[in-house]
Amino acid sequence: MYTNSTYMLSMDSLAIAPSGVYPAFLFGTLTYCFIVFCNVTVLSTIALDRKLHKPMFILLFNMPINDLIGATAFFPQLLVSILAQNRSISYPACYLQALLVHLYGAGSLTILTSMAYDRYIAICCPLRYNSIMSSSNLMKIIIFMWLLVITLIVVLLALVTRFKICRTTIVDIYCNNPSLVRLICDDTRINNYYGLLITAVFQGVSLIVVIFTYIQILLTCVMNKSSDARSKAIQTCGTHLVVFIFLEFNACFSLISHRFEQAAPSLRRAFGVSVMVFPPILNPLIYGLKTKEIRQNVLGFYKRKVSSVK
Repeated sequence: MYTNSTYMLSMDSLAIAPSGVYPAFLFGTLTYCFIVFCNVTVLSTIALDRKLHKPMFILLFNMPINDLIGATAFFPQLLVSILAQNRSISYPACYLQALLVHLYGAGSLTILTSMAYDRYIAICCPLRYNSIMSSSNLMKIIIFMWLLVITLIVVLLALVTRFKICRTTIVDIYCNNPSLVRLICDDTRINNYYGLLITAVFQGVSLIVVIFTYIQILLTCVMNKSSDARSKAIQTCGTHLVVFIFLEFNACFSLISHRFEQAAPSLRRAFGVSVMVFPPILNPLIYGLKTKEIRQNVLGFYKRKVSSVK
């Protein structure tokens, strides 16, 4: 008797000509290595420098971890598919990829929301910042953040296991919950309702929190008579806002393209890939270049390495 774990699934074709297989594999490998290098650099910089052991940077520490989860969920399987010219994947491997992909997506929004709250307290309630963002409260925020993400996403994917699949074609370039649900021929309304619910929770709550906090930050900056304090606040928050808007833009269009089956496959593929590729590349670059403390520590580290080699 066949079970879901025994099925081999076929994923959406990459449509790469034989002559382009090795260039595509090389480009994908270099991209993945670049993502790992940039995110590990930010991670190690924050971990090794005690000056950066502050709430803002500890929250930021979660971002490269999350980006590495997303990149690792996407790139290795894609690179194997390119090199082998075979888009087959086992059901358990597909299920694991879907789990990691959704943990990455939900984690990105949750981390950015917690960082927006941190900036709101720092700028709008500076005298109470140390008491509100104490070490114990910070740990509670981080634990709650990851528990919320893991619990909701595990339940989302667990709902899929109730059914036996009747199809074996994944209609996306990588596995995710919508593509797994499409393999099922039974009534999946509960899956769809729950999927919409957690989408509303992560997208809606994060959007409301960010809009509220940045309106308050903007009002505080306008009323602040110190030009230096205003400039520093705008620069710090501007970095976060750019990352959040870019992620929301990608995520919203990706969700829309998945919800409407009449959307062109090439459009669905493009937005799906952009969500998995661009944030893990841009996040460490934006935070590394725009955050003064991280930029100075990274540049100082590599200068010392170059001097030691000489």
